[in-house]
Amino acid sequence: MNRILRQPKLWITLASLAFIGVALQKQSGQLQELSLSQEGWCLLFLGFGLTWLSILINGSAWRILLTWMGHNPDGIAIVPLFVRSNLLKYLPGGIWHFVERVRQLRPVIGGGPALAGVILDPLLIVAASVLLMSFGGWQRGLVLVAPLPALMLLPRLREPLLLRLERSKAAQLQSAGTGELEVEGSGRGGYPWTPFLAELVFVLVRFAGFFCCVLAFGLSAPSAWTWMAGFGLAYAVGLVVPGAPGGLGVFEATLLLRLDGAVAEAPLLAVVLSFRLISTLADVVATGALAVDRSLLRWWSSRCR
Repeated sequence: MNRILRQPKLWITLASLAFIGVALQKQSGQLQELSLSQEGWCLLFLGFGLTWLSILINGSAWRILLTWMGHNPDGIAIVPLFVRSNLLKYLPGGIWHFVERVRQLRPVIGGGPALAGVILDPLLIVAASVLLMSFGGWQRGLVLVAPLPALMLLPRLREPLLLRLERSKAAQLQSAGTGELEVEGSGRGGYPWTPFLAELVFVLVRFAGFFCCVLAFGLSAPSAWTWMAGFGLAYAVGLVVPGAPGGLGVFEATLLLRLDGAVAEAPLLAVVLSFRLISTLADVVATGALAVDRSLLRWWSSRCR
């Protein structure tokens, strides 16, 4: 019991969910009055498609990252591995997608590089997401934070941070059955320009899917740049609090707080909940499509023998 009480990430998640629950209760009447036009449903479907596409881009960005680190795992389809394991992020603990990726990579490239590869991926996403805050204006000084995570990717700052995170994660992942994991860092100097730009494309496409939800409910204000800045902050916070499965609750609560006063609460709730629904559905469909594809390949191979 004492161990549970000492987990701040758990309490942050519970507090975020409670905050959303209270907001839903307060706005239940206005939420029921909201409706989607045919165009709105089309925009939600487009948002789903873009969110599904962003998962594939994220997997490709991870493959680019591993290549930048000097590893090209033979015999492992990196993007399918990423997509297949992505659904595991919704399990309690928020580490099981990392566990599966490390399990698959460790026999091929070693425990140290596998560990560094799964930790660097979210670091790059956080840097790319926070950078989007640059487009939102002054934001009471928040714009000054926008370049800081990207600057942390400079090798002199990146490697000590990465080693610290590796030491923290190694024991956690090893206890989940990944096997021995060495703490080695990325093994690279220089700035990770190529994987960083790939992750930036991922975040932008992810935002495009989110913005389709905004347009679906007819929200013309504030500007797209304000929405982008708010999304970037919320997406980064959802990643930084790994105790929340898939950023559940944390992303939504951060966006509600960030845009409080700029957008009416009821339609804002409708937007964030719609995006949560289509993003979760996109993960499920992507994983299911991959499973069907593998089954069809096996069936076709057996027929051709």
